[in-house]
Amino acid sequence: MPLSPFDFQQARVKQVLFKSRLRSVLYGVREADPALFAYAENPLGQWIQTVLKPEFGNQPAVRELENTLQQMLRTGSDLASRYQRGRIEEARAGLDQVNTFADQIETQLLSLENGL
Repeated sequence: MPLSPFDFQQARVKQVLFKSRLRSVLYGVREADPALFAYAENPLGQWIQTVLKPEFGNQPAVRELENTLQQMLRTGSDLASRYQRGRIEEARAGLDQVNTFADQIETQLLSLENGL
């Protein structure tokens, strides 16, 4: 069954959810759970594995999307570590990096959506 615009909208929501949870960690609202930064447990990572890869896993654009998400998760983990070590302002300033990855993911999702 071909992917619908709704499928891609779900992916976008999952990405926003990650950014929201990370922001909550960096502003002291919640504790940093290692699962937040694990690709296999990340909602967008799970979507890629269960929805996108079964149909289009051999496409380079899918691998590129995976790599960008993994970079974003590593960056988020690094920022959470900085926050926990008391480097709060530095950690919060790093949200710009996460937003850059998020913008790249949005572009990649749009490209995949239009190309599939």
